[in-house]
Amino acid sequence: MILHIVKRDEWENAIRNKAYAPSSLENEGFIHCSTAAQVVETANLFYRGQSDLMIVCLDEGRLTSQLTYEPALRVSDERAGTLFPHIYGPLNLEAISEVYEFPCDAEGRFVLPSALSVA
Repeated sequence: MILHIVKRDEWENAIRNKAYAPSSLENEGFIHCSTAAQVVETANLFYRGQSDLMIVCLDEGRLTSQLTYEPALRVSDERAGTLFPHIYGPLNLEAISEVYEFPCDAEGRFVLPSALSVA
């Protein structure tokens, strides 16, 4: 399972339109994803304090676009060398297994939803 962080309104539009291709697909050529072990750190680095976020859980075996694990793109990213899942193409909605609310706490930090606890 891989995870994708998305704003609620973007996700609702994707469901309505039965297609999801975020701006990163056009700008960078892929959709950014994380593993369950990576998603909180990713959220706190790039989305800290943002509300109305969702975590979309994806079944890797049901993706129709190419999935590649690659190092973080930004050299300044302290996680350089860590491999992250990238989807090279639009996300087919059939690959979705679950969607969870992803609220931040009062300080703007994120915590993994209990349903996604990493052992």
